[in-house]
Amino acid sequence: MKPLSRSAITTTPRPVKILQFGNGNFLRGFTDWMTEKSNEANVFDGDIHIVQVHSKSGNNPMKDQDCLFHVIEQGLKKGELVQESKLVTCVAGITNVFEEYEEYLKLGENPDLRFVVSNTTEAGIVFDQTDHSADSISKTFPGKLTALLYHRFKTFKGDASKGLIFLPCELIEGNGDALKECIQKYISFWKLPAEFSEWIDWKNIFCNTLVDRIVPGFPKGSIDEIQEKLGYKDEMAVMVEPYHFWAIEEVATVKEEFPLDKAGLNVKFVDNLAPFRTQKVRILNGGHTSMVPYAYLKGLRTVRESVENPEIGAFLKEAIYEEIIPTLDMPQEELEQFANDVLERFANPFIVHELKSIALNSISKFKVRVLPSLLAYYELKKVWPEKLTLSFAALLVFYKGNYNGVETPVNDNPTLMAEFKSAWKLDSTMETVEKLLSERSYWGEDLRGHEGLVEAVSGAVDQLLQA
Repeated sequence: MKPLSRSAITTTPRPVKILQFGNGNFLRGFTDWMTEKSNEANVFDGDIHIVQVHSKSGNNPMKDQDCLFHVIEQGLKKGELVQESKLVTCVAGITNVFEEYEEYLKLGENPDLRFVVSNTTEAGIVFDQTDHSADSISKTFPGKLTALLYHRFKTFKGDASKGLIFLPCELIEGNGDALKECIQKYISFWKLPAEFSEWIDWKNIFCNTLVDRIVPGFPKGSIDEIQEKLGYKDEMAVMVEPYHFWAIEEVATVKEEFPLDKAGLNVKFVDNLAPFRTQKVRILNGGHTSMVPYAYLKGLRTVRESVENPEIGAFLKEAIYEEIIPTLDMPQEELEQFANDVLERFANPFIVHELKSIALNSISKFKVRVLPSLLAYYELKKVWPEKLTLSFAALLVFYKGNYNGVETPVNDNPTLMAEFKSAWKLDSTMETVEKLLSERSYWGEDLRGHEGLVEAVSGAVDQLLQA
């Protein structure tokens, strides 16, 4: 099997315009893949340099392959089975911030640099007072980034044209705003010049973004077959689902300079991310969370077998199309298309997603993902939604810890689990449901205040227990 190297293929050299913090599966299967597609479509002309911010040792497989790797799409797309591979050539280099700090800072001297992309996990965008100065390696990603930006600022003497566009992919609300806030905290804490702070404020663009793609990563089970088809040995191949979505709160400059949508990619430049975040949380995440306890009680164990099961599949579709979508203030056509995509993604034959893994911390998930739809539906229709109410009941029964002699894999805060166990010892279903729905710490409010909800959920619980 031939090794993957630039001597074995023909690549087009391009200016490095993107600095990418993170070398994990997601960014390689998302941003790098999109950049490659955009270069091919001639709507963008730029390469990427990756910065490793977590690992303290260099990524040898990446360097050994001259930063080349394949992205393998596997799944369903518009009802058709997709198995496609794309060789990503747009990563020009990789630097480990711990091993090559001076080289890392020099990346800021690149006059062509225009974008910063990151995915340093939800806990990555933080400020740490133990990071003492820009002269030493900070613990946090924003600290490391502030040092590089200050070096760039000094190199180009505050040139307004050398500001950058930031596209953080961390899954926190207002990720661009949070990153900028952390940088300004470091500037203040390190007592850096006011002119640098003003340059950050006025000559750089921090975008809030929302990303969505399942990236299982290295395809261990099928890599031999994949490499046989590719004709190369690839230790950095990354498997992705066909679906991808990137919403970017934009100013005109971003869409003009990074027109990913013109490459046929599912990228939207929007004025407000909130509706798209709500759509994702309520339909995708809410669909998962509303289905899991009911499907598990019915004897199913994976997402795919659940959506393919006639009863659970119908339950999920009715919950999404008839009870969740009517509560959302977005164009009906867009919502239904997103829902279609979600159901197709759930049925991906190449991804085994176990219900018990989704069930982790289900109470807090239900509060954010499902409860708002359930309450909004009642506000709209003046009747409790049948499927979401049944889902609520199934959640309470799931947290009982045992259903018809089968243990349910409850995994949550130990105190909460003990409280549920105690509630299930009460004399009647009604008392148990009333006790659990009264807990503000679970739901953010005392749900007994909603007329008829305790009765509706209690009735659904009785149906489940008598089944």
